[in-house]
Amino acid sequence: MRNIRLPLSVKTPEAEAVRRAVKTMGVAPDRVAHSGVAKLSVDARHGKPVLVYTIAITLKDEGEDSALAGASPCVCFTRKPEFHFPVGSAPLAHRPVICGLGPAGLFAALLLARNGYRPLVLERGPSLDRRIRAVEAFSAGGALDPNANIQFGEGGAGTFSDGKLTTRTGDPLCAYVTEAFLQHGAPADIAWRQRPHVGTDLLRGVISGIRAEIESLGGTVLFDTPLTGIRTAGGKVYGVQTPAGEFPCDRLILAVGHSARDTFEMLAGMGLPLTCKPFSVGFRAEHLQTEIEKSLYHQAAGHPALPRGEYQLSQHLDGRCVYTFCMCPGGQVCAAASEEGGVVTNGMSFHARDGRNANAAVVVSVDGSDFDNDPAKAVAFQRRLEEAAFRAGGADYTAPAETVGSFLEGRGRLELGQVQPTYPRGVVAQDLGALLPEELARTLRGGLRAFGRKLAAYRAPDGVLTGLETRTSSPVRLLRGENFQCTGLEGLYPCGEGAGYAGGIMTAAVDGLRCAAALMAGAAPAPAGPDE
Repeated sequence: MRNIRLPLSVKTPEAEAVRRAVKTMGVAPDRVAHSGVAKLSVDARHGKPVLVYTIAITLKDEGEDSALAGASPCVCFTRKPEFHFPVGSAPLAHRPVICGLGPAGLFAALLLARNGYRPLVLERGPSLDRRIRAVEAFSAGGALDPNANIQFGEGGAGTFSDGKLTTRTGDPLCAYVTEAFLQHGAPADIAWRQRPHVGTDLLRGVISGIRAEIESLGGTVLFDTPLTGIRTAGGKVYGVQTPAGEFPCDRLILAVGHSARDTFEMLAGMGLPLTCKPFSVGFRAEHLQTEIEKSLYHQAAGHPALPRGEYQLSQHLDGRCVYTFCMCPGGQVCAAASEEGGVVTNGMSFHARDGRNANAAVVVSVDGSDFDNDPAKAVAFQRRLEEAAFRAGGADYTAPAETVGSFLEGRGRLELGQVQPTYPRGVVAQDLGALLPEELARTLRGGLRAFGRKLAAYRAPDGVLTGLETRTSSPVRLLRGENFQCTGLEGLYPCGEGAGYAGGIMTAAVDGLRCAAALMAGAAPAPAGPDE
């Protein structure tokens, strides 16, 4: 039920919004099985802020739902989808192998395990407990572990994020992902909120729970086991190579994530069809969360009924797009390097989103035309920026930073005011524009000025920019056909964000499901072997 409008003077606005929704639909309260807030926004256009609710309602008798769809123009009827995954008749010779245990690999493995395929999962990084310790040690000033960091390890890069499950795809498989998250301890409200998020703290337990289910169903997860080679013959996959030895394999789901540069190089060396894919670069922008909410909610800012303020901004300039990405309310900037000698920033927040600062990536788009359509040049471009940021920070993983007012004027100053940087290894004043190609720096300045016209917080000169953000998405795509197999190698399924087919937790998880479903449609599970 959409467009339920309430003044701020209502003492219990959520309960009142539910009451009005039920009344408008014309059903008795005792027929309601569940109700909750799907969306809450503020209409402050006329100087008197109004809360605008969308309420999700489930009836005890599901058969009644469709009859009520026309009760009001504001009623939208939805039904929980049912999933059927066909299984082929001819059995595989070997159990399928999945490379990578980020969202794509995790959900590919889950679907296969639930259908009796007993997948073997190779993960270059450690299990989540050891990974968390490695990330915390690096954040506190310790050495970087190239295989245990914010990019690599159980759960992938999404583990250290806001845990957003937002997507625009509308794919019905999103419901499968949401249900699996709920089954393993995610907050109940992700089932109905328009902008669901888990938070990095709760997401960790969800990931461990899903992995435990995969293993309980016969799947095997090998940590600290990177893919070092793919054995082929006659245009088909027949094995994978790792430091732990070689494994027979006729179906390989490649879900390595957007930072697996050594894997991209290996695939290129095999002559597989890699192409450039658009991505973006820039920095992390931090503002006071309270100032973001004043910009969004105006006089209503701070009202206890309001959610933490979020924003998404974009501006097209000179053939490029400057936009905000991965906005983390009440979050922190994190040290996300995965290669020695490079500084990479990212953002994350806990479920409560109760930190002092908001942060978001502010980035500008680049594409194949910037790199002669050469994937190797695109990866080299990312690496050069990260190495430049490393040197600018003092070559000890301190990050270069600059306040917004200084960046707009090109002064290279860190003139701190109310906003204190949260990057854990510390920041040092540097000219961020000098670390980027001049055209990109100029376009980012134009974007920031445009954002200031749209959101008042972006006009504050003491907003902090920390650089550089280079891993917004994979710079390459490994081409696949309608059967989800690589166009140059039968039995290889390029999957998820690293292969260029997703962006974010939900879309990566859905792509993992789609690849697993395509694999299942072509073959039945392999007979259990003595080595399992």
